Amino acid sequence: MSTKIENYASELLEAEKTCKGIAPLTDRDSSLTVEDAYYIQLEMVKRKLAEGRTVIGKKVGLTSVAMQKMLNVDEPDYGHLYDDMELKNEASIKVDTMVSPKVEAEIGFVLSEDLVGPNVTFLDVMMATKYVVPTIEVIDSRVSDWNIKLIDTVADNGSSAKVVVGDKQSTLETLDLRTNSMVLYKNEELIATGAGAAALGHPAHAVAWLANKLHEFGITLKKDELILPGALSGAVVVEAGDTITADFGPVGSVTVHFE
Repeated sequence: MSTKIENYASELLEAEKTCKGIAPLTDRDSSLTVEDAYYIQLEMVKRKLAEGRTVIGKKVGLTSVAMQKMLNVDEPDYGHLYDDMELKNEASIKVDTMVSPKVEAEIGFVLSEDLVGPNVTFLDVMMATKYVVPTIEVIDSRVSDWNIKLIDTVADNGSSAKVVVGDKQSTLETLDLRTNSMVLYKNEELIATGAGAAALGHPAHAVAWLANKLHEFGITLKKDELILPGALSGAVVVEAGDTITADFGPVGSVTVHFE
């Protein structure tokens, strides 16, 4: 592991702890590659596991056209979900524990078996899904002012912070996730709509992409892990006093409060 990668991992972990954003890595080091960024993220995983954290799942980001346009990229990214990131429906989150939070509504997948790349298909994902759940991912950039490129967000664990998981668990037999609608409310006001097709045409395609991408780094998606396949609309800024509800129709709804 290069000193450069270790140092950037230290910077990002410190920014997460202090809630003070850092300058973009890409502004300071033009030699950084996307592969370097994944190794920075994996160095952070190693340190968090050493501190006693456990990985409970993975997330895919930048699967929607809206988010890819926002960052001017043409491929998704991924991050790790830890046990201290998962919250129950109706949870309250203090905004001062983050740098600059935003929310995204996603249909979460829980797996009944491991998914091992490199040749995982859409059908493999459908067969390996135990159930889906309504989720709100709270994203946060440890890079100041969300001034990020793909390399910055990959290094920063896919800009992930928290995941709020709804109570309803649904099997796929009765659902068409591609057309499944999502409506997002902020303080009871409708602010975004979307459908499952926003995530690479179908959320299961995003999970397959993730399983195959992770294979490059010797990582697999594991049984009982929570997999977030990407936002169904653009990210929404939140501040203290806001209540966010994502309603996915037959998949259920989930609410989070900010204070």
